[in-house]
Parts: sequence; C-alpha cells; structure tokens
Amino acid sequence: MNRIRAIVLTLLSLSALAVFFWPLWFDATGIEESLAGSLAVIAAIVLAAATFVVFDGDLVGPKQLALLGLLAALGAALRVATGGTGGFELVFLVMIIGGAALGVRFGFLLGALTILVSSIFFGGFGPWSAFQIFATAWVGAGAGIVSRKLASWRIPALATYGVLASYLFGLIMNLWFWPFAVGPTTSISYVPGATLGENLLSFLTYSLLSSTLTWDTVRALSVAAGLVVFGRPLIRTLERAKL
Repeated sequence: MNRIRAIVLTLLSLSALAVFFWPLWFDATGIEESLAGSLAVIAAIVLAAATFVVFDGDLVGPKQLALLGLLAALGAALRVATGGTGGFELVFLVMIIGGAALGVRFGFLLGALTILVSSIFFGGFGPWSAFQIFATAWVGAGAGIVSRKLASWRIPALATYGVLASYLFGLIMNLWFWPFAVGPTTSISYVPGATLGENLLSFLTYSLLSSTLTWDTVRALSVAAGLVVFGRPLIRTLERAKL
C-alpha cells in the first residue's frame, strides 16, 4: 500500500511538472486565469495526497507532528523576512535541512506547508502560489533523497544539491510565468506555435537575464554556505528530536 501511495504521489508530481512546462509544449494563449485556477486545484490534490502518505508512514507520533509545525512556521517566517533580499532566502535552508534529517515525505510536506502558511497568514497568495507550493515541496523532498543516497558525503552532497536546487527552482518558477512577464513583442517572447528549440532559447535568455545571474546565484551561494556551516549540527539535532 505504501508503494501504491508513493506511485500516486509521483504521478501527481509529474503531472504538475508538465503544467510548469506548458509554454514549451502547449499553445496556451489567453488562458492565464484558467491555468492559475487549474494549478490551484492540482496543488490541493497533491497536498491532500501528500498528507495521507506522510501520516500513514513516518509521521505518526506527536514529536514528528510538532517538528513539522515548528519547521513550517520557522520557514514561513524566514520566507517573509528574507524573501525579498536580493535572492538571500533562508527558507531554503529549512527545507533542505528538514528533508535531509526527516526524510523525503517530510521534506515534501514541509516545503508545501511552508509556502501555504506564509501565503495565507502573511499575504501574497495568488496564481503563483500553487507553483511555489510544488517547487518548494520538491526541494524538500529532493534533500531527503540526497541525504539517503549519499549519507557518507551528506554535507558536501547537500551543499551541491542546494546550489542545483536554487538554480532549478529559479528556472522552473520563471518558466510558467515567462509568456506573461515579457509580453508578446520582444525578441525573447513566448511565440505560440514556434518550435521547441526557438521557445526554449528565448526562455533561457529571459531567465538568464532576469534571475539566474542575480537572484538565483545569491540564493545558491547563501544556501550552500549555510549548509556547510550549520547543516551538520542542525540535521543531527532534528534526527535526535524525532526519536
């Protein structure tokens, strides 16, 4: 049964990933509101599925639930406090450390709940929120996978993962919004009906200029540095706390 639930959650995530990539495979001219509404529905479905998966397995005791609530609240506060500081986003440290210490499913739900809590209680809930929920949940889940697969090199591996995740997060968050961000008349605009290569080149140019060289790089360096300095003691503390 656990395997079936894991497969279902994976399929839901892959479906969400396909929606992120809509500009590269689907002519969606004029459906911004429809797209946003669809993603909100998908986000709710994935959150519900993730909740069943998590509570059925590892998160069954009061300590684990308390840790989830504490870390989600901490992540939400850090997101609000540092989210607009030129890419210096400490919320990613919480996601990666939580996922590395407490597992893939915990990391997924921690990322999703952090965005949900911060959006609801601190404002900023909009069409982008569903995308942020998925992307941040994947960051937390990925940290759990890296920690499990590369346990003997955990901190260097997580620091490297933090860099990659920071850049990939920026890319995937840019992708869904790119057609609306630059308009239809620039040299790097989304062109309905254009080839995959043409639209991909335009998107990568847009992303490079808008965030990869600035916000995403600051995020990548700050996350990697934070994991190198604080990762080991914080992960050990969380691992002891869950017992």
